[in-house]
Amino acid sequence: MKLALYLPNFREKVTVKDLEDLTSRAEALDFDSVWTLDRIVVPEASDRQQLQYSFGMIDGFPKALPVSSRGEWLQGMPLIPWLAAKTRKVRIGMSIIDTPFRAPGVLAAEIATVDQLSNGRVNVGVGSGWMPEEFAAASASHIFPKRHKHVRETIEIMQGIWTNDLFEYHGEFADFDRCGFGAKPVQKPHPPIFISGLKDPKRSANRIATYGLSGWIGIQDTPDEIKQWRGAIQRELEELGSSRSVDGLEICNMLWFVITGQETDQTPRGKGSNLLAGTAAQITDKLKRYKEAGLTMPLLWPPFQDVPVTKTLDDLKRLKEEIMPKVDAM
Repeated sequence: MKLALYLPNFREKVTVKDLEDLTSRAEALDFDSVWTLDRIVVPEASDRQQLQYSFGMIDGFPKALPVSSRGEWLQGMPLIPWLAAKTRKVRIGMSIIDTPFRAPGVLAAEIATVDQLSNGRVNVGVGSGWMPEEFAAASASHIFPKRHKHVRETIEIMQGIWTNDLFEYHGEFADFDRCGFGAKPVQKPHPPIFISGLKDPKRSANRIATYGLSGWIGIQDTPDEIKQWRGAIQRELEELGSSRSVDGLEICNMLWFVITGQETDQTPRGKGSNLLAGTAAQITDKLKRYKEAGLTMPLLWPPFQDVPVTKTLDDLKRLKEEIMPKVDAM
């Protein structure tokens, strides 16, 4: 099982020094990757729990974000080239890039440059976004009803630009004649692409089969849910007649992580469950169950509040040195 750090750039108050310290610790501990979060705005309506949809369109979550509209979070995209400069071996990515907020050709060309800056260490996570208020702030309200198609076109354009000297595309969201977009990515044929899988295994399987994607990213899924997702995606791949297997995918999950002194209540509470928030013994047991279920890489997500960065730095070290040897010994 690989380990990944989900940087808390989306937090009520976070500093560049916080992110630098966490990234340095992840690299020193030989984590596989460090990821940022894509958040353009927090609408003031969120402070009143009056968003149009619940967080992530996930059942059981409030119609609000966990950070206030006056919060001092840091944007995820500018952190990617910064991470390339700050690190030497850990992979870097954003989970996930909401493609409707970016022009596909520009996004593809900029990722290629960052792959050059990092000497081939970029992971590319893509998804459709979910918050109409954020689409409005990004001048993309017209895309919201067709946001899933925008993801598909973006993947096609990225792969086309990355693998061709000249490339043209004629679609709904991009329409251009043959152009060169500068340097290609270091990684061949191109950086690995991960998709967000929060709702529909059929859509996930279609994208995996059609575009040869490398990984799937969920959020706060239990070990049993990981098994269900893997099984559902595999069945859909077989239904499509694809040669791809879920066994060849990186199966990832964004999981809130903190080591506590006292046992936490592990009673299932949907996406709000304490999955990797608990004592070292509880987390060890849960990671063993995740490994058996087929999770290949947890994205460890420090809580939004009440846990200082110094605590997370210690927790990451304990996880790597005390917990993972027991998990790896299974």
